[in-house]
Amino acid sequence: MASPNGGVTTYDYDDSDSAAPVRAQTIEELHSLQRKAATAIKDGASPLQSISASLASLAREYGPNLVKGDPEAKVAPVPVKHQQASATIASSDSSLKFTHVLYNLSPAELYEQAFGQKKSSFITSTGALATLSGAKTGRSPRDKRVVKDETTEKELWWGKGSPNIEMDERQFVINRERALDYLNSLDKVYVNDQFLNWDPENRIKVRIITSRAYHALFMHNMCIRPTEEELETFGTPDFTIYNAGEFPANRYANYMTSSTSINISLARREMVILGTQYAGEMKKGLFGVMHYLMPKRGILSLHSGCNMGKEGDVALFFGLSGTGKTTLSTDHNRLLIGDDEHCWSDSGVSNIEGGCYAKCIDLSQEKEPDIWNAIKFGTVLENVVFNERTREVDYADKSITENTRAAYPIEFIPNALIPCVGPHPKNVILLACDAYGVLPPVSKLNLAQTMYHFISGYTAIVAGTEDGIKEPTATFSACFGAAFIMYHPTKYAAMLAEKMQKYGATGWLVNTGWSGGRYGVGSRIKLPYTRKIIDAIHSGELLTANYKKTEVFGLEIPTGIDGVPSEILDPVNTWTDKGAYKETLLKLAGLFKNNFEVFASYKIGDDSSLTDQILAAGPNF
Repeated sequence: MASPNGGVTTYDYDDSDSAAPVRAQTIEELHSLQRKAATAIKDGASPLQSISASLASLAREYGPNLVKGDPEAKVAPVPVKHQQASATIASSDSSLKFTHVLYNLSPAELYEQAFGQKKSSFITSTGALATLSGAKTGRSPRDKRVVKDETTEKELWWGKGSPNIEMDERQFVINRERALDYLNSLDKVYVNDQFLNWDPENRIKVRIITSRAYHALFMHNMCIRPTEEELETFGTPDFTIYNAGEFPANRYANYMTSSTSINISLARREMVILGTQYAGEMKKGLFGVMHYLMPKRGILSLHSGCNMGKEGDVALFFGLSGTGKTTLSTDHNRLLIGDDEHCWSDSGVSNIEGGCYAKCIDLSQEKEPDIWNAIKFGTVLENVVFNERTREVDYADKSITENTRAAYPIEFIPNALIPCVGPHPKNVILLACDAYGVLPPVSKLNLAQTMYHFISGYTAIVAGTEDGIKEPTATFSACFGAAFIMYHPTKYAAMLAEKMQKYGATGWLVNTGWSGGRYGVGSRIKLPYTRKIIDAIHSGELLTANYKKTEVFGLEIPTGIDGVPSEILDPVNTWTDKGAYKETLLKLAGLFKNNFEVFASYKIGDDSSLTDQILAAGPNF
């Protein structure tokens, strides 16, 4: 973790949705935080009933019996059929109870289900569904487990720096059974059959089974929505999520460290969620699966934004939270392909998702009009606070969490490109908010430098001020998404370089942070200047510019850009104290070098030549 004097942290900053549990100790306290001036409401007890044969048949591949609509409506239940081999199920209490499996409900139906199911679901003044995710308001990366078997032991990245924490097959099956037993005890469960990846040749079929209507609506928004005809021929899913997040894991079981557990078996193509109702676990769990499946097909999975100009020029935007990825990739003069997850195949780029999962803290109509206008009927709002009478949301209120979120279909963005596919990228833009103030506003990268900075995944944040700490803190997240990658980062970097070289893309490092000194001394680079830089990248102006090389990092920087003061293009010019500049530059270079040590011994291919090229592209001092 970060040290008070400007150390390094490599842990889970990449998506900024890993949040501490809420302060509320009871559900009544949580409700009171959600609704300003609200009176505490007691939750009614949910009856625990016997195991359901209908869901048991779904989970055990005997074929589900699906009921569309509300089971309270007077519709005769479909008889449950069992295989002859399922005597243990038929002879148990499972034959005495019918669980309604509500299949691919519409947003309107899911609204009705959410209102009847939880007293923490409300409709806001703009028509969005406001919900609570319970005690967990962010991802729990330390509680994520991946089954380590003979195949994954050799394929995946394990050990120091890796997000993959192992578990064995037996414990996965035990947790799976625990989740199924809980889901089987309910009167209703929700099943969504959907797609990942807008590329029809490489899309993945996913099935999500969950106990909360809000989770079903969330995934309806975030995944790609099949047509009625596609649902009729959907068949067996490629991957299944069993979300029993309302029920805890057994914290005394093997490999468990808390009552929260997110488990992935790549061999079984299944994911089990226990002890957390935060919906982002489903989204990011599937993203991790795509990071495993797509490279096997020669397709690069990327944690990036993506847009396209009127001439068909595509740009990828990589950046950790606070770097301006969302702001800079959202451009009214360009079409939005996607905001977060993409694939790059031999056909071009494609969005993995069917929706957007936007941060809402301090959201305003003036700063983010597209997101503001997307929060309407069908959108899920997580953990926001609203006025009890008017239902107007206070986006500045952090009473529940800073990680407030909105999940909505990508069609809610006016300039979204549907279907969300495009040609091969022309530019690969790596964003860093350098609070040390020593990186140039823009640098043109060669392939080795692009790989080095892609693997590093750098930005710098300002430490909290409550204890008086003012120093910048360097943060590194491999491939700008370390929490979600499955293979070693150099595998993704090598694929990126191969595709850039094959299709003629150019790499750029853009600093959206400080100039003229570190945080507290200098000032942040003005957004209009950064936009001019991005425009010059899109237009091709920077490809023909004159360049010079910086010391230590060896970056190629342009000597002039239309609309940008030439003196700020070389950061040394903006520092009054040149000695302090050199000292800070060397300090940051040292942090880069220390972070890269975990990757330095990894060999790509039969020899270490590519690894050596990447290492040589780093700072030299």
